[in-house]
Amino acid sequence: MVQHPTSRDWSGVIALGLIWGGTFMIVAMALEGYGPITVATARTTLGAMMLLGLMAVTNRKLPSGSAALWTSVIVIGILSSALPFVLLSWGQQYVPSAFAGLSMAAIPLMVLPLAHFFSDEPLNLRRFVGVTLGFCGALVLIGPGLAQLGQGSEPLAQLACIGAALCYSLASIFTRQCPPIDPVVLAALTLLVGSVILLPIMFVTEGVPTWEGTRPSIAIIVLGLVPTAFATLLRVSVIRSAGSVFMTLVNYQVPIWSMVFGAWVLSEALPLRFFVALAMILTGLAISQWFSLRKMLTGR
Repeated sequence: MVQHPTSRDWSGVIALGLIWGGTFMIVAMALEGYGPITVATARTTLGAMMLLGLMAVTNRKLPSGSAALWTSVIVIGILSSALPFVLLSWGQQYVPSAFAGLSMAAIPLMVLPLAHFFSDEPLNLRRFVGVTLGFCGALVLIGPGLAQLGQGSEPLAQLACIGAALCYSLASIFTRQCPPIDPVVLAALTLLVGSVILLPIMFVTEGVPTWEGTRPSIAIIVLGLVPTAFATLLRVSVIRSAGSVFMTLVNYQVPIWSMVFGAWVLSEALPLRFFVALAMILTGLAISQWFSLRKMLTGR
């Protein structure tokens, strides 16, 4: 039975919001010295190494499950690490980190219609209204780019960030349908799948990485160790203690922190449409999850 959130759970959720909100800023720093495939590959490989090491220390074993389990692991690995990491790294060469972070706010709203058709969570009227408002916010965010498709890389980069959000949404659905498996083992194996896919692509397209200066090199190491490996363990801990609904509070924080860090650390300009899109997406998210959030916060 899930207990009411403790002060430790609240600290964990706030920490995850900061970590994942700052991820896009760190990616931007890593891209100052490395190509997008190298950034995505290093993040995936370092994260996989850390979690595989944790498996060894805690005596967690590889699953001996069916073909269905391993198929799920491979699909989730592609959709949760290999493909979105590449899309985000490539996209952030041409769009602000704040844009990438704001794009991720649409993930819960994408999950709802997908879950209606591919899972056991029907899309009722309230959720439909929330999803519609959230997608209108996403259109406000990428609208100018859609009008300029075919004119430079920025519009395609915007679509790449939205595409990464869609990948994460699909991965969420496949994760829900995945046969039983230890969450830490699943996280380690999905990152391993991403690493196995990306390493040969990196060697062919960008070669073996070398030290390219302090800031981008430290950033690329931090990417693998903190938002990829450590945050995964913290996420598992919070969900086990307080539940998956409580974890949705992270979704409200990530776009806010990404905009704060982008403007504060990277001196990124924040157009008015960023704030309008943020308000619409977060309002849509609140409407779609209203009863769950109210029950979590009030106990009724």
